[in-house]
Amino acid sequence: MFLTKCFARCSPLVFTVLLTSACTAAQASTEVPNQVQNSTPNIVFIYTDDQAAWALGRNGESQAITPNLDKLAAEGMYFPNAYANTPVCSPARASLLTSQYGYELGIDDWINDNLKSKTLTGHQPDLGLDPKYETWPEVLERSGYRTGLIGKWHLGELPKYHPTKHGYQEFVGFVEGGTSPENPVLEVEGKTTPHKGLTTDILTDYAIEFLGKHQGEKFALSLHLRAPHYPFAPASPQDEAPFKDMAIEVPHPDYPDLNIERAHKLKREYLASVKGIDRNIGRLMDTLDELNLRSNTLVIFTSDHGYTIGQNGIWHKGNGFWLLNKPPAGTDNVPRGQRPNLYDTTVKVPLIVRWPDAIEAGTVNPSTMSNLDWFPTLVSIANGKASDDNVIRGQDYLPAFLDKTKVLSTDYYGAYTTQHQSLTQMRMYSDGAYKLVRDFKNPERNEFYDLKQDPLETTNLLKQALSKEQRSILKAHDQIIHSKMRETNDPVLTQYTAIEVRQGN
Repeated sequence: MFLTKCFARCSPLVFTVLLTSACTAAQASTEVPNQVQNSTPNIVFIYTDDQAAWALGRNGESQAITPNLDKLAAEGMYFPNAYANTPVCSPARASLLTSQYGYELGIDDWINDNLKSKTLTGHQPDLGLDPKYETWPEVLERSGYRTGLIGKWHLGELPKYHPTKHGYQEFVGFVEGGTSPENPVLEVEGKTTPHKGLTTDILTDYAIEFLGKHQGEKFALSLHLRAPHYPFAPASPQDEAPFKDMAIEVPHPDYPDLNIERAHKLKREYLASVKGIDRNIGRLMDTLDELNLRSNTLVIFTSDHGYTIGQNGIWHKGNGFWLLNKPPAGTDNVPRGQRPNLYDTTVKVPLIVRWPDAIEAGTVNPSTMSNLDWFPTLVSIANGKASDDNVIRGQDYLPAFLDKTKVLSTDYYGAYTTQHQSLTQMRMYSDGAYKLVRDFKNPERNEFYDLKQDPLETTNLLKQALSKEQRSILKAHDQIIHSKMRETNDPVLTQYTAIEVRQGN
């Protein structure tokens, strides 16, 4: 089983090295320090919505104002190469909870709440995370944790898909895909309740209340913030103020026909929303200190997927839209000029973990940890046990948390099949140096990038002559995509065909 999982994750070029390191990590996981073995921590899992890895001061974004998150990184471990296995909400969240790919769970794309108005009956379509799939909150609940979810769900609106059917004993938030950045309507104690104020502040208030209520118990709190999802505004005056007169920068200002004015407006509002997140993270961390919970509380900060504002001429996420004055020719029949993608900007996410009792402060781990890895990692940390028949695609990252030198993965795999808007069946594999994206519905969208020379993915190598080495890497990446699809019973597999190299290989 281990070999199958490792092969699916690893490039042939690095397979032997990663196999050795992964096996070492597996052995090391039994050599956990006594203070960790004997004390399962409280868990605070903070999950933002659409926050790119670049939208963090610690990541080098000079215009992002995130002092509290930067401090959190300085107090714990930072993962600069973390990613989500899909670039849209619902399947990413389903994978987070179950450690399976969205297409294995019947959730390929974001669950479209608007479809309920298009059905003959007017009822919400029957789509959500089936309770037959085990989640890590369920395992933690069985292990004695008090579990709670505050914020966004987006894994089914019908009662049978409710968060309380998936291991969360308490829920305050919204089950649908979105809500306003201010004056949200939230479910509180099972009742629909209007609120006044900024949504990020209100959700953090409820999180602080949860901590106070359960400070004497072992708890696992998930805080799923709505920010910085579009629309980004309004934010609080204090969060907007620094950006009003800032000379906003975009990564591709010379992209042909880029709508610079709109790009500046979007990024200005986006960064204000991120600053609001940061301000509330500060409030939450202060509460842990005030309640003397810091030392034995594992704090995790990450996001469901990344985001793009101007990079490659688009904005939004995996279902991105052209950010051009005039959309490219041939996209007139695509809703809102959509450009589906698996760019690094939409799959890479921020990731910080802090656990003073166990994780060395100020450390960095380059491993490509994904949302699939949280199930086995949190179950391991909680000394829980998944069901024997459960399917787990991720791996336990506790060894990496405890030892910054342990690199458990250097490659990454992603999938995105759209169910509405534009249609695509994308699968992606990268060994960290090269990335191959195959769109089995639209082969003209196939992409191959040299990430070392072209980290912004501006030059599709399939549009030019490849070197012998590049042809070999392309073939290996194709084989890994095929293997991963076969291993996970990917429904797109039946449409898989070998793609011939343009040079005639």
